Amino acid sequence: MTGVAAPSAAPLPHATVAWSLIRALLSIVLLVGLYFLAPLDGLLLLPLGLTLTVAAAVLVGVSAWQMSAIAASDHPRLRGIEALAVTVPLYILVFAGEYYAMSVQDAANFTVAGLTRVDTLYFAVTIFSSVGFGDISAASQAARVLVTVQMILNLIVLGAGIRVFVGVARRTREGLGGSPVMAARDEST
Repeated sequence: MTGVAAPSAAPLPHATVAWSLIRALLSIVLLVGLYFLAPLDGLLLLPLGLTLTVAAAVLVGVSAWQMSAIAASDHPRLRGIEALAVTVPLYILVFAGEYYAMSVQDAANFTVAGLTRVDTLYFAVTIFSSVGFGDISAASQAARVLVTVQMILNLIVLGAGIRVFVGVARRTREGLGGSPVMAARDEST
């Protein structure tokens, strides 16, 4: 130990942080807007397995694109926040759309008949957050299977998904000239 303090990471300009947060918020607003405007009744014409497979492919593709954007970013932590602001709502909205289509197809799929898009979004968020108020629940076997799939995937999204985005941001930060110590200190602030 020489008594020389390690250089600290320079703070990000406020405009950079603000613009990143605005992009994240706009992404969420766009996704939710698309959810309410998309013709989800068309999902009724397709088998549930097919729509879930396509949705999974879209989520994997979006996640891969977001990881490459984090890796290419000059501000990987901020880009990681933006990536989460896209992928987590997209994930929730995919299930909300499936629940809506199931509700329209057969009101007996859920304990409440005539679910709206707001109802199914609310239901998907309560499943994601593991709150489970019980006011809406899956009644049919197909709906219970889909809810079970969402609950299992929630664990993966929350555990592995977020860890992957944070890991890419950390490795990118270290690759931009920051030492692992500086990157760890920067991650904790």
